[in-house]
Amino acid sequence: MKNLTIEEIERKLFLETKADKEFIELLKKDGRKGVHRVLEKWLKEQEKEQMLLEKFKEMTSFERKLRAQGFQQIAGIDEAGRGPLAGPVVAAAVILPENFNLPGINDSKKLSVQKRQEYFRVIEKEATAIGIGIIGAEEIDSINILQAAKKAMLNALAELTVKPDYLLIDAVSLETPYPAEALIKGDARSVTIAAASIIAKVTRDRLMKEIGERYREYGFASNMGYGTSEHLEALHRYGASPCHRKSFAPVRDSLGRI
Repeated sequence: MKNLTIEEIERKLFLETKADKEFIELLKKDGRKGVHRVLEKWLKEQEKEQMLLEKFKEMTSFERKLRAQGFQQIAGIDEAGRGPLAGPVVAAAVILPENFNLPGINDSKKLSVQKRQEYFRVIEKEATAIGIGIIGAEEIDSINILQAAKKAMLNALAELTVKPDYLLIDAVSLETPYPAEALIKGDARSVTIAAASIIAKVTRDRLMKEIGERYREYGFASNMGYGTSEHLEALHRYGASPCHRKSFAPVRDSLGRI
């Protein structure tokens, strides 16, 4: 053991697929403080990975129970953008294969921007089918945000290229010909809904950045249409843009100052 440098030990721990138990025991007995620091760092990483694996298994429980009942094409449905003052509400419907494996997946709001982008690419590549529905600000004002979110979900469902045989939906009930279950906080409880949450959120963020190129004064590229202090100040100064939701109070109050 003494003939290995601390850097070599670190490479062996973090780059090898599975560290040998005997090797770990030898490290524990090594008198070098640097070795103990590396080992402690590795043990924390192992603990974190185990927690993610357990959380992932927990999040597949709904899907596993449904597959045991004979359902195979299980679609998770979620939306992004009910709360913002501007931009569309975007929904996604996602069907994942039974062997889908992505420990760390979670409600998109609990993930960093970098993780959302990373997981978006994995889901996009591995999903059996993905559908997206988008309802703009004008229609949101016409039918209200809840109905717009539901319509976006139904549109996303209609865009699936594979017919689902069961739906797992985040929080709301939809009128469809398919058996379904609405799960409160479903995006943190079901891997399929979490995948839909990520697809919807990343898609909407990209749309808001595009809209932000046309209406730079509101800072949409950073606030995504939410009512930040800077956004509210811009509303007060410039009035509402065509992509603002005029039925939402802060926007409604700004009308007439365009």
